[in-house]
Amino acid sequence: MRSVSFDEALERAGYGRFQRRLLVICGLGWAADAMEVLLVSFALPAMAAEWSLSAAQKGLLATAIFLGMLAGAVFWGRLSDLIGRKAGFILTVAIDSAFGLASAFAPGFAWFLVLRALTGFGVGGTLPVDYGMFSEYLPAKNRGRRLVLLESFWALGTVAAAGLAWLVVPRLGWRWLFAFSALPGLLLFAVRKGVPESPRFLFAKGRAAEARAVLERVAAVNGTSLPEGEIAPLADVEPGRTSDLLAPRYRRTTLLLWLVWFMISIGYYGAFTWLPSWFRTKGFSLPSVYPNAFIMALAQLPGYFSAAWLVERWGRRRTLGAYLLASGACAWLFALAVSPVAVTASAVFLSFFALGAWGALYAYTPEAYPTSIRTTGIGAASGMTRIAGAVAPAIGAALAAPSLAGRGIAAPLAVFAVAYAVAGVGALLLPSGAAGEPIS
Repeated sequence: MRSVSFDEALERAGYGRFQRRLLVICGLGWAADAMEVLLVSFALPAMAAEWSLSAAQKGLLATAIFLGMLAGAVFWGRLSDLIGRKAGFILTVAIDSAFGLASAFAPGFAWFLVLRALTGFGVGGTLPVDYGMFSEYLPAKNRGRRLVLLESFWALGTVAAAGLAWLVVPRLGWRWLFAFSALPGLLLFAVRKGVPESPRFLFAKGRAAEARAVLERVAAVNGTSLPEGEIAPLADVEPGRTSDLLAPRYRRTTLLLWLVWFMISIGYYGAFTWLPSWFRTKGFSLPSVYPNAFIMALAQLPGYFSAAWLVERWGRRRTLGAYLLASGACAWLFALAVSPVAVTASAVFLSFFALGAWGALYAYTPEAYPTSIRTTGIGAASGMTRIAGAVAPAIGAALAAPSLAGRGIAAPLAVFAVAYAVAGVGALLLPSGAAGEPIS
């Protein structure tokens, strides 16, 4: 009996109902994580009023979750390359939702910071593990588009967070916002138990028979069939090591990806943490901040969908670079805007391009590494995001502090615009993305 390659078997299993279900399961986890990460920015005006927070304390509120996300990204990314994707796939969403719910009952500022950091430990693992899991179930055709579609669920979470803040905070207070937002993740915990281990991980670990059994399950759900024969095992492959990310073959890609991930995160989390508050600085009343933030969040959806279309036609690298440079321009336009229409329009276009850039980046990164170090690579890259996410809100707080009132919000927005531009140049220097090719 002839043997077949893993990629041949995966292509024959096809893309169908199984992957669409997995897309929804992973995507809802991403939406829940987006809500957890961005809730503070929407609740910040009300929290600052209740606790009489200084500018530095406001920055700490936004920073706390990223400190946990840094530890989570490194820990769960590496663990998933060693023991498999499924454990992290189940546990991370439970951790971030449980501590997210506990945040609603924080008795004071210090307790809230601790609970947000613990929430971040789960969130930081969900993002790389989910992306690694989903990408390893995808055939090569249109893989980039489908990875961007997964990232688009982040926009749904942002819209949900903005909508909930608009509905809940003025009526029930910010604590109910955190309580409601934790519920979707708790429900997902049970659903994720039914998802099998990544077949590509099993294959890479020499467990070819188990990999075929998973692919047969995928094919059955999709209404397809696998070719006859056993999946040919890999030759002896040494387990991946974290140091492999800087081996000569991957060094340029890794360093450029770290630069891009760090700089896009400075721009994104720096700007979007403070934008609802900066609407106030631009003269908007508190009640009008929430509908404008909701409109801004809605703009993320077409940003993702446009990037999903372009990554397969224009390429991952060029799409990423163009959207990052456009994000930098829009950040600066927001700083210069004076009229309410110009303020809202620049924020909407910033939201459009910034989230499209995230989609293209998440399409590129999993394809840059082999299975043995894929979630390690994604985790290390997203670790740059956590470092930047911890620093960026503090930059906004420091540069927009009352002592620098003469500069207003132009100073921090200039920093965030430059960060987007640097990320855009770094993206254009990356090796071309492997559109339409099997991942190794």
